[in-house]
Amino acid sequence: MCGIVGIVGKEHSEQIIINGLQRLEYRGYDSAGLFVSDGKQEHLIKSQGRIKNLQEKVSDDVNGTIGIGHTRWATHGKPSEENAHPHTSQNGKLLLVHNGVIENFDELSQDYLADETFYGQTDTEIVVNLIASFMENDSLSTKAAFQKALTVIHGSYAFALVNQEDPETIYVAKNKSPLLIGLGDGFNVIASDALAVLDQTHEFVEIADNELVTVTADNVIIENQAGQTVQRDSYKAQLDASDIEKGTYPFYMLKEIDEQPTVMRKLTQEYRDDHGKVNIDLNLVNEMADSDRIYIVACGTSYNAGWAAKSLIETVTQIPVEVQLSSEFGYNMPLLSKKPFFIFLTQSGETADSRQVLVQINQLGFPSLTITNVAGSTLSREAKYTLLLHAGPEIAVASTKAYTAQIAMLAILTQAIGERNKTNTSFDAFYELSIAAAGMEAMVDEKERLSSLVEQYLSTTRNAFYIGRGNDYHVASEAALKLKEISYVQAEGFAAGELKHGTIALIEEGTPVLGIITDAKTGPHTRGNLKEVESRGANTIVIASEDLAREDDQVILPKVHPLLTSLVAVVPTQLIAYYVSMQRGYDVDKPRNLAKSVTVE
Repeated sequence: MCGIVGIVGKEHSEQIIINGLQRLEYRGYDSAGLFVSDGKQEHLIKSQGRIKNLQEKVSDDVNGTIGIGHTRWATHGKPSEENAHPHTSQNGKLLLVHNGVIENFDELSQDYLADETFYGQTDTEIVVNLIASFMENDSLSTKAAFQKALTVIHGSYAFALVNQEDPETIYVAKNKSPLLIGLGDGFNVIASDALAVLDQTHEFVEIADNELVTVTADNVIIENQAGQTVQRDSYKAQLDASDIEKGTYPFYMLKEIDEQPTVMRKLTQEYRDDHGKVNIDLNLVNEMADSDRIYIVACGTSYNAGWAAKSLIETVTQIPVEVQLSSEFGYNMPLLSKKPFFIFLTQSGETADSRQVLVQINQLGFPSLTITNVAGSTLSREAKYTLLLHAGPEIAVASTKAYTAQIAMLAILTQAIGERNKTNTSFDAFYELSIAAAGMEAMVDEKERLSSLVEQYLSTTRNAFYIGRGNDYHVASEAALKLKEISYVQAEGFAAGELKHGTIALIEEGTPVLGIITDAKTGPHTRGNLKEVESRGANTIVIASEDLAREDDQVILPKVHPLLTSLVAVVPTQLIAYYVSMQRGYDVDKPRNLAKSVTVE
């Protein structure tokens, strides 16, 4: 979820692009770049690191009336200036920025560009040279070559293409990745988020997947794959100070689901030092590493996140972990170990049930850590240590990105403890979270598929069940919570093996049962349980990792580290809950009877 900004027809396009990219910094990135031209001089400027580094390289003589800019988070190729966008074709004519992942870039390189030598390691460099080769070898125009390239590219993308020999046109296309056209007076802009260009215009035109758009200063031409012109009305983005955070999304929840890959990258950026090591207070790491038991105390979604991280922490650190409900723990405190350490998971940092436990822990003199999304919140102030999630505001009542951020934060912390105790020899949280982020990005691109599944199986149901084993059971619990809290479907998450011990009596003809399978050891058993409910009339949906998937499974998860499968497995369940609620006409962001911050016990 990187950022794209472009403009044609306005002086000082370089500063408009930089300003827009700065508004997209929340997405997370490791490099940035821009290309501008005034028809006489061209400037291509790239920088690793923050946008301020790019700004410093833009001298006073840089000016353009057309330009494209980009913030990049490395997927193919390491973070570097050479891998930063825009990418230039080897003949020097074309420049391209790209969000998304091209799945068949290796095949494209071998089939069409076997004799080429590439300067970076990105899939985007393959695409820009592919377009250039079609122009040269097939004598095609820029637009025709671009259109031909789109027919052979597989994957998710948002493209903005400029030919230096035609400094009055930006060519745009998208598939799954967001991109908008903004309409101005004598100029037009492009952006991956309306937020980036609200200082230029509030009038936007949406682009559908697989369309090609030609953008000039005074015209926007949209064409479908057949080359037919598409007429589409513009709309006004009526955004006030609070709505700006939502951009053009219909609900905050959908935006926050989409932001989760960015949050993974933001966390690694915040907690990794210049040498690639974990950057967390050593006093905190040492105190946790010396404890004989870790107690995770939380409520609701945060409680489920604690369970999702339990096996990760225990495996890497070799320290036992207990996960406790705040509302129960405070009034029924169990016998504690001799050197306990307490972690409080809370999105808001104001959860009353958790705070009453923290008060007791402080009185007992035990060390504590609050992991929260809100700096300066009560639990943050009153715990001995705090780690922030850096997830950005979470407005929707149903928590999504805070859940995955908590798991990711615990993964980073776990690596530090494992290295301190020399129990971790292979788990690299930063690398594994980057893989997970790419997997999560692939899942948020499956909206259309998941919406169809909901319409087929869940649009009118009164009851639904999620099942799984091990960590899949914990994801099932979170999935059921999301479904019930925003769609009011009576949903439960069950340990799959417990079905035959009573729960299977609830199965009726047409009852949806969703099975989560990411563990090779328990997967066959869960499949057996799904067959049991099928024989009693249930409609089953299988959510399975790609290495364990079968041909008729409906949702396939990208493969990630076995201790982090919760991060990708939960995303389709969040979207399922969203679409069930939306298709029933409910207010997704504000479900009945619920509040974002629970400040009463």
